[in-house]
Amino acid sequence: MADVHSSATRSKNMRAIRQQDTAIELRVAQLLKDRGFAYRVQDKNLPGRPDFVLLDQQAIIFVHGCFWHHHHCYLFKVPATRTEFWTGKINSNVERDNRYVRQLQESGWKVLIIWECALRNKLRLSDSDLQERLEEWLLAMDQSAEIDHNGIQHYRPR
Repeated sequence: MADVHSSATRSKNMRAIRQQDTAIELRVAQLLKDRGFAYRVQDKNLPGRPDFVLLDQQAIIFVHGCFWHHHHCYLFKVPATRTEFWTGKINSNVERDNRYVRQLQESGWKVLIIWECALRNKLRLSDSDLQERLEEWLLAMDQSAEIDHNGIQHYRPR
């Protein structure tokens, strides 16, 4: 199946995808702010340039897009065109993610990954559910975890 866009159009579309201050990151920022948590964003001095760094809780939060980071949910689908290219790109993202989480954990940080499916579309968590999971992890859990449309669970490298 051929791509429905020209190479120039596809390139323009890909350049338009934001790397920070995405809608899902802004939602998490507002939820943290509403609960009174202080954080820094995009700390370039830490592995992976985490989306949120909460120093008081020694915690890192990454907000991952389900497609770009290969989450096993309804939002991920391998593209029908240039499959080999996309599979390689996405697999390298996953390997890099796992390396960054390991480095952060070895440095004493606990890491939370919030998946896009928890933040948008039909199965997203409500703001109150998401705030409760965030607060539960930040204040009561001492290990890394992930939140998706099913709720919170311990982090398992992919």
